[in-house]
Amino acid sequence: MGVRRRMGVLAGTVAVMGAFAGCQQTQQTLTKMGLPGGETEVHRVGYTCCNLHHEADWINDGNYAELPMIGAGAPATVTGYGRNYASVQIDGKPMRLGHDYGREQETLQQFVEKIIVTEDPSERLAGYPADVQDAIRKGKVMVGMTREQVIMSIGYPMTSENPSLDSDLWRYWVSSFGPYQIIWDSQGRVKEIAADQLTYNMIIYRPA
Repeated sequence: MGVRRRMGVLAGTVAVMGAFAGCQQTQQTLTKMGLPGGETEVHRVGYTCCNLHHEADWINDGNYAELPMIGAGAPATVTGYGRNYASVQIDGKPMRLGHDYGREQETLQQFVEKIIVTEDPSERLAGYPADVQDAIRKGKVMVGMTREQVIMSIGYPMTSENPSLDSDLWRYWVSSFGPYQIIWDSQGRVKEIAADQLTYNMIIYRPA
């Protein structure tokens, strides 16, 4: 065997060994994250942007407030994509992010990257006034909140009904039959929360 051929074989062997080591490292990383190494592909690692509501394992862009809540800042990993949904692990539990309503306004990837963020929102939350922190942890809203604080507490409004976050009015739902509106002042703070009395009682923050 010539020198050049031996060198080529050696280089190939080193590359294979490097790839094997890389696979081992990836599997170790997945194991630490609570994911089944070798079976799960990681697309994005981060945190839940905001409080998310779910029905069984399904979280969609309606984010209905009447459903059980996952808190903002929960560790989250995107593990795959399906038709109009992404498979995720949130706090080690398998969930799905469903893109049910805003498909014409944003891509699935845009939706997912909006919901699973790389910066932990808990750090920003800790800097808010005590009453705002309490409201967000309870998934409630109050007059005077900023847009960022409202999003952290009740999530993004559906893009199908709210194409621009610069609008003076955001439309939300506590259920498929319970709409309400967040009305903003010129400073970008909540001026009014418009809802029927039952819905208002569900989403308004009241100190303990």
